[in-house]
Amino acid sequence: MRPTAPVTRIGDGRRWLMLALGVFAQTSSSIFIHGTPFLLPALTARGDSLASAGALVALPTVGLVCTLIAWGYVVDRIGERIVLVAGTLLMFVAGVAAAVVDNPVAFGALLFVGGIGAASSNGASGRVIVGWFPPDRRGLAMGIRQTAQPLGVGIGALTIPWVAANHGIPAALLVPALMAGAAAVGCLVGIIDPPRPAAKAADRANPYRGDSTLWRIHGVSILLVLPQATLWTFGLLWLHVDLGWSLAAAGALMTATQFLGAAGRIGAGAWSDRVGSRLGPLRQVAIAAALAMAALTVTAWTDWWWAAVPLMVAASVISVSDNGLAFTAVAEIAGPFWSGRGLGIQNTGQNLAIAAVPPLFGAVITATGFPVVYALAAVAAAAAVPLVPRDSRK
Repeated sequence: MRPTAPVTRIGDGRRWLMLALGVFAQTSSSIFIHGTPFLLPALTARGDSLASAGALVALPTVGLVCTLIAWGYVVDRIGERIVLVAGTLLMFVAGVAAAVVDNPVAFGALLFVGGIGAASSNGASGRVIVGWFPPDRRGLAMGIRQTAQPLGVGIGALTIPWVAANHGIPAALLVPALMAGAAAVGCLVGIIDPPRPAAKAADRANPYRGDSTLWRIHGVSILLVLPQATLWTFGLLWLHVDLGWSLAAAGALMTATQFLGAAGRIGAGAWSDRVGSRLGPLRQVAIAAALAMAALTVTAWTDWWWAAVPLMVAASVISVSDNGLAFTAVAEIAGPFWSGRGLGIQNTGQNLAIAAVPPLFGAVITATGFPVVYALAAVAAAAAVPLVPRDSRK
């Protein structure tokens, strides 16, 4: 039997179907990673200490961070479809198993394994988009793909606490697990590996050697994720403690910012397609994030709540709009034989920065108050502006 020839052309319908599958797979990953912290009320209600419950819900993130680059290496070697199917299937199996075990050690280990599976879709789904969408629509497509994170957080916030409270923790874990299982089937049926050019020695050369462009983009993304993580982590607490909002009202506003942030990512991607550049818009977003966080610092310090609240919403949207731009730029610059690892490095750096924000900035808030951490986030965004590489390519 002759081997099946690789597919090199597809119709627009199949292209957008694969984007939808990539978003679905990444959303299930986001729910597994960012939704498990919503189990904290149920875990503490059953008698777990806050420290032990916090350690448990952090394990999916640990599994994710430990394996992002490894998954990227596998994508570079064997392709996107196998990785997407294997990773989502691993999430499904780990989530279902965690829902039925009684041993807390096994429960934690399975959450860690689920995080490993969740890491697979980060690079693989991005590679599918870069491979199948032409450059003039790639930014928009990647912006749509980047909505998976806020969608996952929003769906997790709406479903997991309610299911855990009414049907128990095992049933709540089935929410991301069953989504991952559906994603595995969908990716198996619907994903086609994008074509790759014939490999030359130059194509396989390490793009990180002798060129600082990718490292600078990674640094920019780490700096710009600090305002995002600051607002997502402490925005609700600031509204409740400093401004006196009820938890329900503060939670509703924070949920709304998630969906506005998703729209911001799509808009930034479409903008980059229109101007034919990822790095130019990335620089503008960094400037806007620095200005918005600086203005929020002043209004939070002076207790001008009527200005501070709209600025917090604006800063929340602006601070997430860079994600798709940087992600697309890394994939395009790294090329088809290194972009899996490049995207793995990109996500690893961002997730490590996000993990550092709660303990470090939490200590600063305890000592000085919220305006100081907003000022630190503004400084981080300002530091990112000169670090953005000049765009010499269209």
